[in-house]
Amino acid sequence: MRDRVRDVRAVLRRTVTELWARRREPAVVQTVRSTAAATIAYVVALQLSSEPAPLTAPLTALLVVQVTLYSTLTTGIRRVNSVVVGVIIAIAFSALVGLTWWSLGLIILASLVVGRFVRVHEFVPEVAISAMLVLGVTQVTSGAWDRVLETLIGAVVGLLFNTVLVPPVWVGTAGESIEDLARRMRRLLLGMGEELTTPTPVERAAARLHEARRLDNEVADVDAALRQAEDSLRFNPRVKEGVLHRIVLRTGLDTLEICIVVLRVLARTLTDLAKERRGTDLFPKDVAVALEDLLARVADTLVSFAVLVSTHVSADADAAEDRLAGELRAARAVRDHVAELLLRTVQEDPSQWQLYGAVLADIDRILDELDLEHRGRRLMEELDRHSRERAERRPRLSAFYDRLGV
Repeated sequence: MRDRVRDVRAVLRRTVTELWARRREPAVVQTVRSTAAATIAYVVALQLSSEPAPLTAPLTALLVVQVTLYSTLTTGIRRVNSVVVGVIIAIAFSALVGLTWWSLGLIILASLVVGRFVRVHEFVPEVAISAMLVLGVTQVTSGAWDRVLETLIGAVVGLLFNTVLVPPVWVGTAGESIEDLARRMRRLLLGMGEELTTPTPVERAAARLHEARRLDNEVADVDAALRQAEDSLRFNPRVKEGVLHRIVLRTGLDTLEICIVVLRVLARTLTDLAKERRGTDLFPKDVAVALEDLLARVADTLVSFAVLVSTHVSADADAAEDRLAGELRAARAVRDHVAELLLRTVQEDPSQWQLYGAVLADIDRILDELDLEHRGRRLMEELDRHSRERAERRPRLSAFYDRLGV
């Protein structure tokens, strides 16, 4: 009995520890915030609405409160707009016809069409839902305006909740996702390098190729985390340089995505080489050892690049940049040594010269993408593009800022 109690306590303690460790994850934070906002909206609606159970208010608050302040503001405005439009359509129909099968079809059709014109985006079905619910109420006028009132209460509570209690900035989460993607790429490169010093079956090389292709799914997950981080930086009073953070993270992910494409091509080249050299080593012994060292250095460079992208403190960023620059210099030195060895190999046996050259070209592309000068130019181009787009969208505001010297 005591052992069972001890086991139960251990399980509970482990569960609480895991939950506490995950308290800063977006899903956990969103769950707590949505629950609190919906409860507050229901309490407020009980005091202001004549409905005995004003569930529209907590429903609206639940849908309005998003992970970021930016998405909360945009979602709240569109949702209130969709409900009000649906109520107006229902009032107009109720003055002419009652609730029949054909009037229900007409109101759904009209609501969906009007919803497209008022630009409520994903809340187009909400226009029809509001219209149907209001049309089915016995006392249309009072029920309609009660629904509008509850919707406004829920939206206002949701907006105030995220305005007063500003959601966290998810830049750290996006940075961790980018670093995790770079580490996956590192493991793939290290695995490819370890297989160069032994005869590589075609099946094993093809498995590496499939692993490289699966990295595309990882990019999609990181992109979703990055979009969330970008939204969390908009309109957030905690952030002073939101545009710069967004551009740094976005261009960093774009660079890693290009490197993934090159990795896939490199894995394809090694697979073709394994087909050509069945039962023998892919490279001579000295070339294989040097190439393994080169792939290991490129793998470390990818991780250092991701760390630089996700670093926000200036001192840490300088250290990360120095480390990346050193690793790039070391990788290029090894690359030159590999190029000399490959040249001698091709001169002795030119049968697979095109595949040997393709391997070296793919490594050059990765190093060029990670180059600090290349990244600096890319950041400046993105900042200039963002400034031009902002000036085109808000020419008067941009002119005002220019006069102020901002």
